[in-house]
Amino acid sequence: MPRLTPLLLAGSLLLSTPARAATSQDEQFWLNLTAMGSVKDELVYFAEIQPRIGDGVSRVDQALFRGAVGWKFSPSVTLYQGFAHVVVPIEGGRDVNEERSFQQLSWTLGKPWGGELSSRTRLEQRWRSDGDDMGWRLREMIRYEKPLRPGSDAINALVYAEGFAALNDTDWGARAGFDQLRSFAGAELGLPGASTLEIGYLNQIVNQRGGNTRINHVASVTLFFRH
Repeated sequence: MPRLTPLLLAGSLLLSTPARAATSQDEQFWLNLTAMGSVKDELVYFAEIQPRIGDGVSRVDQALFRGAVGWKFSPSVTLYQGFAHVVVPIEGGRDVNEERSFQQLSWTLGKPWGGELSSRTRLEQRWRSDGDDMGWRLREMIRYEKPLRPGSDAINALVYAEGFAALNDTDWGARAGFDQLRSFAGAELGLPGASTLEIGYLNQIVNQRGGNTRINHVASVTLFFRH
């Protein structure tokens, strides 16, 4: 009987421990249409539309409209100021709208292993229609692409990872700390002119309210119109 006592104590502790945070999963399709180019000399811009279809690829889960103007300090460094409008449809309720101002630094880090390594750092200020607070969020993307055929950019292998960190708590649900992580693997296809098409798989891990985790498995298609 004495030997059973530690086991009984351990069992009672497990039973008394609150349920672990839940993890949910979804299959989604994201389409990104982006136009980008020069306004004049070193003054550049980009504008994008992103419908995201979720809930088992059955309905629009989010629609994002984003644009920015920037200054190209060198061939490898560009600084942007932008704004985004995000609509989150709510079934049976009023849509949630989010407005974002952001600053973005895009720069090429180098060309290791015969490819190109780049970084995108974005600082966002966020306001939502279901709260009054402004949320601060920092995003960092590291991207690497490499031609599959030496000397040709017709097809590039492409991978990137982007981490999100909320910098403060808000009354609409943001909590300071880890927000989400996106990981992508796919290919970049060259199109006429300087335009490109990126297709592949994106895995999104989201830290939700209450400590729950959401994992989205995304078929991602991005079309860049460059001129």
